[in-house]
Amino acid sequence: MQNPTKANITALLPLVVFLGIYLIGSIIAGDFYKIPITVAGMTASIVAITMTRRPISESIGDYSRGATDVNIMLMIWIFVLAGAFAASTKAMGAVDATVALTLKIVPEAFLPAGIFLAACFTSISVGTSVGTIVALTPIASAIAKQTGCDTAWLVAIVVGGALFGDNLSFISDTTIAATRTQGCSMRDKFRTNILIVAPAALITLCVYTFSNQHSLNYTPTEATAPWYTILPYLLVLISAIAGMNVLKVLTLGIVSSGIIGIACGKLSVLDWFSTMGQGIDSMGQLIIITMMAGGMLEMIRINGGIEYIISRLTARVRSRRGAEASIASLVIFADICTANNTVAIISVGSIARQIAERFGISARRTASLLDTFSCFIQGLIPYGAQLLMAAGLAAISPVEIIPHLYYPMVMGACAAFAILIQWPRYNDK
Repeated sequence: MQNPTKANITALLPLVVFLGIYLIGSIIAGDFYKIPITVAGMTASIVAITMTRRPISESIGDYSRGATDVNIMLMIWIFVLAGAFAASTKAMGAVDATVALTLKIVPEAFLPAGIFLAACFTSISVGTSVGTIVALTPIASAIAKQTGCDTAWLVAIVVGGALFGDNLSFISDTTIAATRTQGCSMRDKFRTNILIVAPAALITLCVYTFSNQHSLNYTPTEATAPWYTILPYLLVLISAIAGMNVLKVLTLGIVSSGIIGIACGKLSVLDWFSTMGQGIDSMGQLIIITMMAGGMLEMIRINGGIEYIISRLTARVRSRRGAEASIASLVIFADICTANNTVAIISVGSIARQIAERFGISARRTASLLDTFSCFIQGLIPYGAQLLMAAGLAAISPVEIIPHLYYPMVMGACAAFAILIQWPRYNDK
């Protein structure tokens, strides 16, 4: 076996192939979702396996060990449970009830701020920015049409709030990926993360509260599901914050959603099983690309590619600030290339962890930086799922939304400032 610590630039060829097929192919096709990311991952994996001079069976064995690493497999089980939970709660009406209840308690004079809060609460509860955008964008679009307000401005409020929860939720793909790749608990990552992004959320909330465009009139529709259908979300939030293992948290959420859904007549036992299956199936592509990324990165590591990247990134780095800036740059670059913040975190997670260990950066701070900067750039790329979905539902261009995305911009500035002043300070004790 080759020395894994020997830097070798040619070992990065699989990564170049992956980005080349996905990025260049998508640009040529004019659609960043035209080229399946799994096809790019498969091709790059084949290149990674065939690059070594060892027998093919040994290379496949090395690749498989990377793809089935204990952290990768645990991440996959979490994805499976998260998919089942998200689907079952949606089927029982919890999403509609959460949206309606949040909007109902917000005064009309503060509706833009209320929409932001609704998006924040919904996304941190359901753990998905796209799901939040799907739930709230039609409401924001309808409000804009009724009041004559700028549709792109209101839709941007929803997108910003959705990214807040995507960054912080205990059941978010990005949180799961960031914490598992860095080996820290979700609670520790949350405590560090909230101190960085809370100022951004408060600043954004103030902007929406005192904006000249906040005089709107809207009566939210009543939820079609009883208020107690939001209990599975509350159970998940409370148990996760209390420090319960994420697998237990999600299992509790699944069981409670099934019991409540059946009790209130929204689901039958067969319906519950069916929706859970659909939710698990929806995670299939993410599971496959996660395993491919694990195997491909293991081959790159064995051949010296990881060491090369670290040596180049840290060649002129003389401080923790520089190391943290390099980690942020890594995940931003990966997200621009893949248009998927979860895949970006998974792709550079092992590299970031080695940089962090070299410069004495705690795992929870590294996880926080990866998640925050990936969500920051994901919210600003016009070909990302979030903006494409929001633009499609509101019948506007993604480019129209970008200038109004206050929260992602302020979040990125706060994260960069946190690196500069090394805030929060307690997290490395």
